[in-house]
Amino acid sequence: MADVRFGNAVRYGAMTYNGEVDAVGGVVMMLKGENANNVVERIKEKLPTIQKSLPEDVVIEPYLDRTDLVGRAMSTVEKNLIEGALIVIFVLVIFLGNFRAGLIVASAIPLAMLFALALMNVFGVSANLMSLGAIDFGLIVDGAVIIVEATLHHLGLRKSTQKLTQQEMDNEVFTSASKIRSSAAFGEIIILIVYIPILTLVGVEGKMFRPMAQTVGFAIFGALILSLTYIPMMCALFLSKKPVHKETISDRMMNWLQRKYQPLLEKAIRIKYWLVGITVAIFAFSLFLFSRMGGEFIPQLQEGDFAFHCILPQGSSLSQSIETSMQASRIIKEFDEVKMVVGKTGAAEVPTDPMPPEATDMMILLKPQSEWKSGRTYDELADAINEKLEAIPGVFFEKNQPIQMRFNELMTGIRQDVAVKIFGENLDTLALNADKVSKVIQTVEGATAPQVERVSGLPQINVEYDRTRLANYGINVEDVNNVVSTAFAGKSAGVVFENERRFDLVVRLDSIHRSSIEDVNNLMIPTSTGNQIPLSQVATIDYKLGPAQISREAGKRRIVIGFNVAGRDVQSVVEEIQQKLNAQIKLPPGYYFTYGGQFENLKEASNRLMIAVPISLLLIFVLLYFTFHSFKQAGLIFTAIPMSAIGGVLALMLRGMPFSISAGIGFIALFGVAVLNGIVLIGTFNQLEKEGIKDVFKRVIEGTKIRLRPVLMTATVASLGFLPMALSSSAGAEVQKPLATVVIGGLITATFLTLFVLPLLYIIFNSKINLKRKPKVKPIATIIVLLLSLTGFTANAQTQHLSSVDDAINIALQNNQAIKASDLEIDASKALKKTAGELPKLDINAQLGQYNSTKFDQSFQVSQTIPFPSLFGAKKELINAEIKGKEIQKSLSVLELKNQVRTYYYQILYLQHNQKQLQQLDSLYGDFIGIAKLRYKTGDTKKVDISTAEAKKGEINLLLKQNEVLLNNAVANLKTLMNTKDDFTIVENGIFQPLQISNLLDNEAVANHPAIQSLYQDAIIAEQTKKVERSQGLPDFTIGYVNQSLIGFQTVNGAEKYFNSGNRFNSVNIGVAIPITYGATKARIKSLDYRKQAAEANAQQQQRTLATQMQNALLQYQQDMKQFNYFQQEALPNAKEIVSAAQLGYKTGDIGYVEYLFALQTATDIQLNYLKSIQQVNQSVINIYSFINQ
Repeated sequence: MADVRFGNAVRYGAMTYNGEVDAVGGVVMMLKGENANNVVERIKEKLPTIQKSLPEDVVIEPYLDRTDLVGRAMSTVEKNLIEGALIVIFVLVIFLGNFRAGLIVASAIPLAMLFALALMNVFGVSANLMSLGAIDFGLIVDGAVIIVEATLHHLGLRKSTQKLTQQEMDNEVFTSASKIRSSAAFGEIIILIVYIPILTLVGVEGKMFRPMAQTVGFAIFGALILSLTYIPMMCALFLSKKPVHKETISDRMMNWLQRKYQPLLEKAIRIKYWLVGITVAIFAFSLFLFSRMGGEFIPQLQEGDFAFHCILPQGSSLSQSIETSMQASRIIKEFDEVKMVVGKTGAAEVPTDPMPPEATDMMILLKPQSEWKSGRTYDELADAINEKLEAIPGVFFEKNQPIQMRFNELMTGIRQDVAVKIFGENLDTLALNADKVSKVIQTVEGATAPQVERVSGLPQINVEYDRTRLANYGINVEDVNNVVSTAFAGKSAGVVFENERRFDLVVRLDSIHRSSIEDVNNLMIPTSTGNQIPLSQVATIDYKLGPAQISREAGKRRIVIGFNVAGRDVQSVVEEIQQKLNAQIKLPPGYYFTYGGQFENLKEASNRLMIAVPISLLLIFVLLYFTFHSFKQAGLIFTAIPMSAIGGVLALMLRGMPFSISAGIGFIALFGVAVLNGIVLIGTFNQLEKEGIKDVFKRVIEGTKIRLRPVLMTATVASLGFLPMALSSSAGAEVQKPLATVVIGGLITATFLTLFVLPLLYIIFNSKINLKRKPKVKPIATIIVLLLSLTGFTANAQTQHLSSVDDAINIALQNNQAIKASDLEIDASKALKKTAGELPKLDINAQLGQYNSTKFDQSFQVSQTIPFPSLFGAKKELINAEIKGKEIQKSLSVLELKNQVRTYYYQILYLQHNQKQLQQLDSLYGDFIGIAKLRYKTGDTKKVDISTAEAKKGEINLLLKQNEVLLNNAVANLKTLMNTKDDFTIVENGIFQPLQISNLLDNEAVANHPAIQSLYQDAIIAEQTKKVERSQGLPDFTIGYVNQSLIGFQTVNGAEKYFNSGNRFNSVNIGVAIPITYGATKARIKSLDYRKQAAEANAQQQQRTLATQMQNALLQYQQDMKQFNYFQQEALPNAKEIVSAAQLGYKTGDIGYVEYLFALQTATDIQLNYLKSIQQVNQSVINIYSFINQ
């Protein structure tokens, strides 16, 4: 007989409500990218509709609403922003001493926020605790403060008492804003840029802090635009145009601060080295403190609710777990602060969360803290609940928070803050070592009671078949399995339909016959003959302990020991555990530890910060350099960063906070803010130097006096803007506190640096030359030095004597700048010899990120390309050819210089002799005039004789003057060629004789001309370049080395082994680069062939041209020599006789003045033409020398 009734599926979990009744629960999952508030609102709108469709005694009641926490966190943000804005406005009005100026600056706050919100909407950034939580209105108004304060200072310098017109006011504002705008703009840009590396964060920290960096960047970008446009406009429109010279409260406050500050600065200047040294020592001490500080991933957010994890002994039934959950819920409900207790036992609603029936999550929903009457704090209430729950025997309770617990589980696979994971193969070995680890963890201060993952100890009924007996009865194992499965688990025998509903028709034993191990023993099994026998006849049935669960990670078995951290930071706890485990527990081969949970997140985020922070620092330094165009001044301002880090570290220590990712982001923001005041101060020092203040001490004193107000004001508004965030204790403040604490503490020390250490460093760097002791020079020594100098000048001023043209050529070759330039060109080509063996740049690459898996891997690669070996020889030959070409070019320059020196040298020699000849002629005409005057007195001649003679003498004087001008020009040109300012004389060795060519010349002498050699060398260079091109077209070889991490499991000798970033994988790359498009190389080679042929053709044509010119020059030389010989042998002796005879005849009266003048004119022309013939021969010889390269 069978009992047919409605049944139910096997129950694996349960849910209780306030310890009173069973309940059914559910979780609404939000789609990625949706707005939580909107989704929850839409759900609440649907609930009444769903409620109406349910029976009257079934009530839907939300018990965990995410929007509650979001609302409380956003109210914290709103409160901090409003308080920060009010503080900033108050400080601005106090420091500026001008209500209008304070309001102008403050008006930038809502406009910048509006700009930020608009861009948040464009880029899809939601408004939340992190995105809006780091906004500091003090940072936003920094640029506006600098502009407004500079404008007020500029207006205060005006002596006029008349009211300014709008045009004058515009000009004043423009002048003041122009001076300081670069400092203001670069200050804002630096803050903007330091947030860029935060955008590189990924994972959990990226989700949390990237929206913050984006929002702050949007707000500061808006503030930058406003400070350069809106703020100057508002200053021109709304600041008072009537000069006010009465002292305000702000002025009195600043005067008092100036009286305190200036003496302190002067004392600091006297001990500047000591003070700088002490500052460096403090920085070193702060680094030591930082290394001992400890760390955590992100400060724990106080959600306002609790989640207690309740674990019963292994194998406890579901009914026992429900009963325990009910009992615990009733105990918890006794607390007045508790609003509701919901217990979830067994299988959870999240598929990735396999919970056994003995595990229960108890959600404890609390009333708002304003309704608490006991006066307990959040943590005290948790301890009190835990203490009461200890009354339940044999049950383990672990405190957590609902969202945090689920967040930890989804992100890291465990519910606790930290997990020690042991990987291996054997479950028993894993369990044994896990117990040892648990005992070690219990000895570490700050670690809560560890929870070991239960992998064994689950009692189960074991059925072991006797296959011989089964064979005797003719029974299959499969048939027995089907009977056992159907009897105890049930088996679907069909489907029953009722309207739209469908039910499985399940057959199984009644609950009375499946309640003990005896029922299994007595289960009847049909045989092949139709008889039935009890299962105990063919199987051994007993109780055994089996595995409770088998967990794997990356395909590898593992066991987890999880624990929370209380009263201590995560990093120091884990480091202590690591030390103890390494010392006390030795794992078998193939087994190893890893650490997960928040510690794993902290390590990954810290590794990314180790990249992001240096990038931030580098960006700051680069921007500082572009601001001041000086490495020294950029380095000076950069010292604000270590000084600000001192304050950040000390502030964390004083508040008892460990280093966290929030604090790390705070340091990144702090570094950008810290350099602002340094930019303003150094900019003022530079401005004063441009205005004529050269004394560095005066610049420092005056600059600090001008900039004390803006320095204090920017630091105060930036730090006090974060003050509400640092002191807040409401929901979400825990995440913001480290960030705000770092910025406030860092700005305090950074301000000290700006006001004291930075001026001292500026003095040290700018007066280091004056710090050296100047040697005292006695007057006698000075006189001796002056006398020696004068002696040297006298020696240099002596006239040089040039005995031959070779002397002039040697001086020119030594001094001429064109020859020196040719030597430098040769040296430049020789210097390139070492480039013949040049290899391409060594290629060093680093690949960081998730290129292999979700882990953060690093890969470093070094590779070198080696050209085909023939390229090195080809390059060497090309360089040698180019050197030879430069040497030939120098020879050509030397030849041209020699020709020019010879031309001017012999021109000077000719003009000197021509001058003597003209002077002799002048004396002859003088004698003729004397004789003519005597004869005129005696009446032998007429007045016209004297006039004619004087006219002739005047002509000779004109020739003398013209000769002198030509001589001076030739001397000046020769001085230029010899590159000397000293005077010189050309020594005349006896009679003026022409140059002669002694050796026989032929056309072959022209072949050695440098111009022809240069063209032939161009052809050689083209040929060598062609060889280089041909070699470059051959294959290149590449060899490289790769060192990388592959974080994860790798198979080693058939076993899975976990590799971390310290385990490196190496490889060597060898490659050949073969040019595919060799046609381009062939085209270049063909082009060089044409160039070579063109150079050779030009050389041949040039050689023929020079040979022809040389033949013409030789013919001209022969003609000139004939002319010279005629004058020397015939014309010149006749000229002397003509002059002697004419003088005698005119004295005796045998000839008249007409005959005498004609005779003198003839003799003059002969003598002058004789000298000219010598000059023509010399010029022909010089031309021939130029053709034969002499």
